[in-house]
Amino acid sequence: MVVLPVEAHAQQESILVPPLYDVVWSIIVLIIIIGAVYYYALPKINAILDERSETIEEGLAAAERAKETEALAKRRAEEVLAEANAEAGKIRAGASDDAKQIIARGRKDAEREAELILDNAQRQIHAERQAAEISLKTEVGLLATELAEKIVGEHLKDTELTARVVDRFLDDLETQPAVQES
Repeated sequence: MVVLPVEAHAQQESILVPPLYDVVWSIIVLIIIIGAVYYYALPKINAILDERSETIEEGLAAAERAKETEALAKRRAEEVLAEANAEAGKIRAGASDDAKQIIARGRKDAEREAELILDNAQRQIHAERQAAEISLKTEVGLLATELAEKIVGEHLKDTELTARVVDRFLDDLETQPAVQES
């Protein structure tokens, strides 16, 4: 049975389990690689990671400061806008008051001018009326004198007498309409 020794040898070696010397040398090489990575590469990796985390923290801090600055700027802008709106309201109210005062002043000035024009017109009318009355009295007096001369048949040579006659005649004329109007 030659088959027996092959079976015994098959039991000693397994395909899944490597020989012990391979395992030992693999562990030694792994420890050397881990040691090299730990002493040389890991500090560099940690430095890079620390630098990166600092950069990220600085970025987050800058973002937070930017948010605070933005919020502060927004509050200031709202305050300035509120102040500007209040100022604009005051200016509009002041302008409205000024406009009302200007309109009132313009009305008063226009009323004064109208009164002056009316007073001047009344004075002018009164003066023209007096001039017309004087002119009319003079013409009526001359007509009355001519009529009296024709009636009497004599020429009134005395100017004083003529003036008295004319004045008496005009006074009579003035009293007649006053009596008729009453």
